[in-house]
Amino acid sequence: MYPARSRITRMNLCIQKSLWDEPPKITASFLLHQAYQWIGFSKSRDRSPQVRRPQCRSDCIEFPLSRLFRRLGRVVARYPWVFLLLPVLLSAGLGSGFMFLNKRRTDNIEEQFTPIGGPAKGERSLAQEYFPTDDSKRFSVSRLTTEGSFASLLVVTDSESLLTHSAWSQVQDLDDKVKNLNVKDAQGVSFNYQSLCAETPSGCILPNPLLAFSNISGNLTFPFLEINNQQFFLGNLVGGVKLGAGSKDSSNRTLEKAKALKLVYYLREDAASDRERSHQWLSAFLQEFPPELQKAELQDLKVYYFTSLSRQEEFEGNVNEVIPLFSVSYFLIIFFSIISCYRLNLIISKMWVAAFGVISAGLAVLSGFGLLLYCGVPFVATVSNAPFLILGVGVDDMFIMISAWQKTKLIHSIEERIAETYAEAAVSITITTLTDVLAFYVGIMTSFKSVQAFCIYTGTTLLFCFLYNITCFGACLALNGKIEVYLNRFAFQQQQNNSSVVKKILCRKGLYVSPNGEEESHSMNTFFRKYYGPFLTNIWSKVFVVLLYAGYLAASIYGCFQIKEGIDLRNLANDNSYVVPYYSMEKEYFSEFGPRIMVFVTKSVSYWDELTRNNFDNCMKSLESNHYINETYSDSWLRTYEKYLTAIQKNINNRTTFLDNLDPFLKIFSDYEYDIQVNNSIGQILSSRYFIQSVNVSTAVDEKMMLSQLRSIAAQCEIPVVVYHPAFIYFDQYSVIVDNTIQNVAVAAGAMLVISLLFIPNPLCSLWVTFAIASVIVGVAGFMSYWNVNLDSISMINLIICIGFSVDFSAHISYAYVSSDAMSTNEKVIEALDLLGYPVIQGASSTIIGVVALAAANAYIFRTFFKIMFLVIMFGAAHGLIFIPVFLTFFGICSRAHKETPKRNPDCP
Repeated sequence: MYPARSRITRMNLCIQKSLWDEPPKITASFLLHQAYQWIGFSKSRDRSPQVRRPQCRSDCIEFPLSRLFRRLGRVVARYPWVFLLLPVLLSAGLGSGFMFLNKRRTDNIEEQFTPIGGPAKGERSLAQEYFPTDDSKRFSVSRLTTEGSFASLLVVTDSESLLTHSAWSQVQDLDDKVKNLNVKDAQGVSFNYQSLCAETPSGCILPNPLLAFSNISGNLTFPFLEINNQQFFLGNLVGGVKLGAGSKDSSNRTLEKAKALKLVYYLREDAASDRERSHQWLSAFLQEFPPELQKAELQDLKVYYFTSLSRQEEFEGNVNEVIPLFSVSYFLIIFFSIISCYRLNLIISKMWVAAFGVISAGLAVLSGFGLLLYCGVPFVATVSNAPFLILGVGVDDMFIMISAWQKTKLIHSIEERIAETYAEAAVSITITTLTDVLAFYVGIMTSFKSVQAFCIYTGTTLLFCFLYNITCFGACLALNGKIEVYLNRFAFQQQQNNSSVVKKILCRKGLYVSPNGEEESHSMNTFFRKYYGPFLTNIWSKVFVVLLYAGYLAASIYGCFQIKEGIDLRNLANDNSYVVPYYSMEKEYFSEFGPRIMVFVTKSVSYWDELTRNNFDNCMKSLESNHYINETYSDSWLRTYEKYLTAIQKNINNRTTFLDNLDPFLKIFSDYEYDIQVNNSIGQILSSRYFIQSVNVSTAVDEKMMLSQLRSIAAQCEIPVVVYHPAFIYFDQYSVIVDNTIQNVAVAAGAMLVISLLFIPNPLCSLWVTFAIASVIVGVAGFMSYWNVNLDSISMINLIICIGFSVDFSAHISYAYVSSDAMSTNEKVIEALDLLGYPVIQGASSTIIGVVALAAANAYIFRTFFKIMFLVIMFGAAHGLIFIPVFLTFFGICSRAHKETPKRNPDCP
């Protein structure tokens, strides 16, 4: 894959004198003469060292692949314009697929960021089947099977309490502003909240039960408040409370002070027409209410607002924000590529070749995305990260090809040099492409559609990067080679005129041929060969590296145990969004009481049977005894019915009595009518439900543990029950995120090992590459926790990327080490660093530059992408340039064995 210095033939030493003692004019005849001389020399006498093949070498794929690429290189060199223009035309054709971009965009948060086939989705379907809602007649917040359609105000006071006359008057004014908001539909018909509100038999549901009082009195109770013989739960609507005394047999206490108040305006959404009008009203609310809020002269009050549309709309807006950042990254990478390939000698400077390499990566993005948009693959917000990554990866392969080109012999024809470049770079860019693409395609196995879409787009586009590198960029390299020959010939024609300005510009340091017949070495190669390599292989440096790695590993493992799981929904919005402070205030003042969870029986059971009721009661008590449940706030129709039948002295164990008394009972306790599904024709209760109240669910860990424990208890119940709340749709991610991540990492790492064994001609070095994968993954996962990054569907994408990228740098160095003909392990490492140290630096830098613009993004999903990519590249480069080279010196078996027979060269005395 990589040209080794020991491969320099003695021909190059022979032409040294003729090239440097008296510089000739490099003409076609001169190059032809030198080529014939070399051919004759090599045929007549083989003076290269006699090298014994390594004892453990597997090049069954490496050799034929290299030969295949050599042939491809010859074809590209013969017809460069064909291979240059065809990818451009293909990109233009496939790029037209962007016309379908808006049609393919699917940024539904629930669809993209919750697990496919999550249990809560099935539980929701059951709840909707057994307990259909009726927003226009019998709306109940706790009985909603979805989040509902709503607008919410969160009012916080800077004073001691909202329960004062002046503060309450301002709250009522805010309530009036919302209710008086008028909207016109497409037909010009005006409507407001009153005409769209979700209703109970008594009218529009109150945004907050306290609004039933025109003046706040001192006889309020918490968390239950009774109004007109009807109890209301205030736990999720009143926050920052200070409570007074309460009765001994009740958990209710006097509500003395409250710092925060939540007003929730629920709208109807059962019918399609209601959903459409509710959507229009909420959109108008988001546009018109903020200006009204600014006009309001509020004293000591802060108001935060949110709607059921907010999270989705704010998330969709993130994509539009990141588009300008892509332009910044694109030009940064072009600038970096030009600078890193710049030479004082303009003849061998690869500035414009590097710039075209970046353009080639851009064409790959156009082609890959366009093709998938044509094929109807959904485009989600996470895919917007992909172009930043692809630019860096595409440029990485470009640097490898340029490095291989610079090691070819200058006396060879352009066709031969391109063929040699392809042969040397074939295994390298093939390994990196296969590992990266395979890692992404393995990511399609995940349960999150957002991850699947990202992996499909990125993996496919990387294939186009590979295709365009070996065609379009190779053609550009061939054309540049022809220009170099012309410029070199022109420079030598100016040899007699020592004061020629043209010569000084083109050939600042004289001839661009180095003494060994290759292009003049870059100063960075000299640094790695003369300074860094010997320093790293020093015994004391090795000891320091081992200790450094031990510290790295210890810190990483510790961090892995500190990592948090799950995505915080507020992180899906822009940092400057009105959604963020709303969520923050909600967490601060309303975290004591969590979701009110419904527990429903999924099959028909005999409730009049005493054993069945005991099983039911035991199940309920098991749930209520959980740490996250407060049994005081449970609500069960069956328990109430038992008391009712006992009060009227009826036999609850009699089926007929049990069923006949249900109707009178439900007329008195009308709310329970929504919780029992009775089939009177067959005399069966098809399903029923009751409610339990969660408490102290304030963190992602609490959400995960609560859901897991409640489901586990429900599964052990003697009767078939299901626990459900709309929030569980998002909580489901906790049950699969770790398993999905481990599965993807394990499968991809196994695939990487197979690829390494096939392409790197030494099994032990393949194991070192696999070791690097595991080490980098542990490091990235551990340091995520130090950088406040959770393990969620977004960071999972980056860990999948980590698998592919952790291979790249270590594979480069390991392969160069194995391919080296040097005698000692230290010399092999120095040679590998000399050949590939600078390309690794270039590749790492280009990838970081590709994503660095995302650090300035105001959205969590993009900043997280930058953070983890930064960790991946830094740790990957550290393994490739520091850890792996040192570790390879400890195992001399991972190399070629030599038996060199020096011979005298009569042609070069």
